[in-house]
Amino acid sequence: MTNTLISIVGPTAIGKTALSIKLAQHFNTEIISADSRQFYKEMNIGTAVPSAEELSAVNHHFIQHKSIKDIYTVGDFEGDAISAIKDIHKNNPVAVMVGGSGLYVKAVTKGLDDFPEVDANIRIELNKRFEDIGIESLQNQLKELDPVAYKTIAIDNSQRLVRALEICIGTGKPYSSFLTNPKKKRQFKTISIGLKAERQTIYDRINQRVDIMIENGLLEEAKSLLPYKNLNALNTVGYKELFQYFEGNSTLNFAISEIKKNTRRFAKRQLTWFKKDDSIVWFDFETDVNKIISYIEKQL
Repeated sequence: MTNTLISIVGPTAIGKTALSIKLAQHFNTEIISADSRQFYKEMNIGTAVPSAEELSAVNHHFIQHKSIKDIYTVGDFEGDAISAIKDIHKNNPVAVMVGGSGLYVKAVTKGLDDFPEVDANIRIELNKRFEDIGIESLQNQLKELDPVAYKTIAIDNSQRLVRALEICIGTGKPYSSFLTNPKKKRQFKTISIGLKAERQTIYDRINQRVDIMIENGLLEEAKSLLPYKNLNALNTVGYKELFQYFEGNSTLNFAISEIKKNTRRFAKRQLTWFKKDDSIVWFDFETDVNKIISYIEKQL
């Protein structure tokens, strides 16, 4: 059998973790997590890390393996994930990858795009603008220079936003125009599975998940991380809104409603990203797992 990676994608709160575990158990294999929010050991509740029971059911890689103080790039993840998949394939021709971080999934399945070198001073200036006047000015500039990137990248992530802008400014071309490089050759084939649902269903599931996170202690977790709020890892939905509350800039109810709203926006961007990939075969999130297994086995 050809070495294969089963990649499971879709919007947040759709049920990817549960499906990945069922597939990994069926194929007696291991899971690569491609959720960049779950890399950090200090962030647990707000990133919907799999439960202890789920983690013990199947061997997972790249769950809480880094500290928020570590610098861990998508390029680092690409190399680490490819190495882990190679190790899994020594004993099993099938590996499973799951995650909603589109760029990280693409890094593993197709490789990262190559961007030209640009003047380092551009990034310095953009970061200074971010510190001085905030993120909205940069978001508006990207919307003007590259509407496609504005709709598809995580514009709430200052690091990604600055990266897109520095390419636009430094090359005079849209950042998105460089996202078409030929994919790298991998030593495995990829079967991509997407989970979908009606938009309102996704939004309802997101709202419910946020309520459960609050009940499970998200406030306490976020409060413990307040001293580190300026670290890039914590520029994350679910934490940054609560930091505003702790600093007296909003009420708790408003902060919670903002978490829900920003998570819904994040899910919309996830879908926009993944819908561009015509190799993904989509299944309704309530599809019986045996039907998905049957489809995969026909592709092996």
